[in-house]
Amino acid sequence: MGENLNDIEREIEWTRERLAATIDQLAYRAHPKTIAARQVDGIKGFFVDADGRPRTDNILKVVGGAVGTVVFIKVLRKVVG
Repeated sequence: MGENLNDIEREIEWTRERLAATIDQLAYRAHPKTIAARQVDGIKGFFVDADGRPRTDNILKVVGGAVGTVVFIKVLRKVVG
């Protein structure tokens, strides 16, 4: 009977350790700095490849969209105003 009790106690301790590790990981992943870092990494990944070279195709798409938006707003203001 004592051996079964020891097995149960070890299993409970192992479960507590796993739960504590899981809670620590969730707290880390939910921390605002970690979330912000993931977002920054995602944006950098869009504009820079794994070798550190700029992804000119994506950069040009964003610049083209920004220029197009500015031109559209200026044209719209001329038409309306």
